[in-house]
Amino acid sequence: MRTKAAVLWEVGTPWSVEEVELADPGPGQVLIRLAATGLCHSDDHAVTGDAPVGLPIVGGHEGAGVVEALGPGVDRVAAGDHVVLAFNFPCGHCRYCAGGRSALCYVARRRLAGKAYPSPFSRDGRPISAMGGLGTFSQYTVVPQESLVPIDKDVSFDVAALLGCAVTTGWGAAVHLAGVRPGEHVVVIGCGGVGMNSLQGARTAGADIVVAVDPNPYKREQAATFGATHAVADIPAAKALLEELTHGHLADVAILSVGVGSSALVGQMMTTVGLDGRGVITAVTPGAADAIEMSVVGFTLSQQTLRGNVYGGVNMHRDIGVLLGLYRRGKLNLDELVTRRYALEDINQGYADMHAGLNLRGVVQL
Repeated sequence: MRTKAAVLWEVGTPWSVEEVELADPGPGQVLIRLAATGLCHSDDHAVTGDAPVGLPIVGGHEGAGVVEALGPGVDRVAAGDHVVLAFNFPCGHCRYCAGGRSALCYVARRRLAGKAYPSPFSRDGRPISAMGGLGTFSQYTVVPQESLVPIDKDVSFDVAALLGCAVTTGWGAAVHLAGVRPGEHVVVIGCGGVGMNSLQGARTAGADIVVAVDPNPYKREQAATFGATHAVADIPAAKALLEELTHGHLADVAILSVGVGSSALVGQMMTTVGLDGRGVITAVTPGAADAIEMSVVGFTLSQQTLRGNVYGGVNMHRDIGVLLGLYRRGKLNLDELVTRRYALEDINQGYADMHAGLNLRGVVQL
């Protein structure tokens, strides 16, 4: 069949919305009619070249839709089911999955490197990759059944789509990777679609002081809705505020979730945490940045910890349901994340709005 999709043909060019060919679902695969997909900064990193991917590629890795057809052997979903698509779906049996760290699944890592599950997209016989193995910037896609999490049919697709990346990655950064504990002090640097959910994660975990850091006045204003107790424009202001509020102890946890990271920002982030402080890097940093500018002796003698973030350390089959439960009971703000909605043909405008700081999360309705 044919499907309309947003394709990136070369680095530095706009998304091209055009018809491409889509293969039928094979064994264990499912045809999905997409209803909504989030405009994540990770897809824009492919445009800028900050995160090299195999081109050409159908973008999108944060989506929700309806099961249209099943390939042979599919037994996890049925036609008509509403589902969230998850790009980092675990195999369930590698050493990391077996050890309870499914976000680090070795099979998923090889899949994202293009070493498994060939893309279903093509044009005129030329293969086209699928972002995250999903390609949700398309009216239809074909994915392995393991990538699907069924949801109740009363959940808005706009909201459900964000559970595929932004919400899980940000919330998990605070809850799972930083391990925020009740009464702790947290600073979140960068408050877009992912950072706002780190604020929510800190609130869920029982943090006392939660400082949002963003130069955008609109995002600082919105931060209180998602759990921030204070909001400032930059890291020096955050450090000064924390010194005052904590009598010099500073934050227990700092999470870096700016749009484009840098080695300098990592070092600056770590100046906001005190003894035994934990730092989490969520932001994607260009590959050329191969050093971290920070005080190593201060890091060592303060017994601090710095770690990366893969999908918030979540287990998608467990935590997407957990997040929906929190949402239903008014403990997680999801509707408020969706700032603007776009048609697929307007996807480049959506990313322009993201760069202009107008959106917490833009969503394409398909």
